[in-house]
Amino acid sequence: MTDETRAPVLDPGKRKTKIGYFWALARDDRPWGGEAPPGVAFTYAPGRSGQYADDILKGFSGILQVDGYAGYNRLLKRADRGIELAYCWAHARRKLHEVAKNSTAPIAEDGLRRIAALYRIEADIRSQDHEVRLAARQERSSPKITEFENWLTEHRARVSIKSPLGEALRYIANTGAGSASTSPTAASRWTAMPSSGPSAPSP
Repeated sequence: MTDETRAPVLDPGKRKTKIGYFWALARDDRPWGGEAPPGVAFTYAPGRSGQYADDILKGFSGILQVDGYAGYNRLLKRADRGIELAYCWAHARRKLHEVAKNSTAPIAEDGLRRIAALYRIEADIRSQDHEVRLAARQERSSPKITEFENWLTEHRARVSIKSPLGEALRYIANTGAGSASTSPTAASRWTAMPSSGPSAPSP
């Protein structure tokens, strides 16, 4: 999984700092019983465009867990097509949570309940082997994801895209919700945010 964050850096010859980016590259195989120890490496780049992601991940192939930042889409254009993006449900949940906490939002609250049900499945299969995880995701999660996608399509057609809820729904739709659950290897995490854990609370 990878993520980037802003950081002020010294700009030689100038009194003010400039903005750079630390890119975190993390591995955590524990959710599916992997033997490799977890770890994280940081690297610096002066920006966060897709070009930097492409350069930093040169030589990498496999499943990459990311948030909804569009810059990562550049990785899908590689000639070898060696990277599959899996998106983070914690980011999708956070968008709905921000709407629900700031106003009365039954649609956002319904979305949070649907995502919480998926988290509960992930909690059940944490640390299980690939076959068990894949079977559970196909049998238990996939139908719920299909329902979630139908729910998303229905409400996007009804909600103004300029409203906070409309923006949250657009973000979720643009990240391809559900890709983490249907990966053929079942080796992707439900979230790219390890601190959020496998079972985010229901609203």
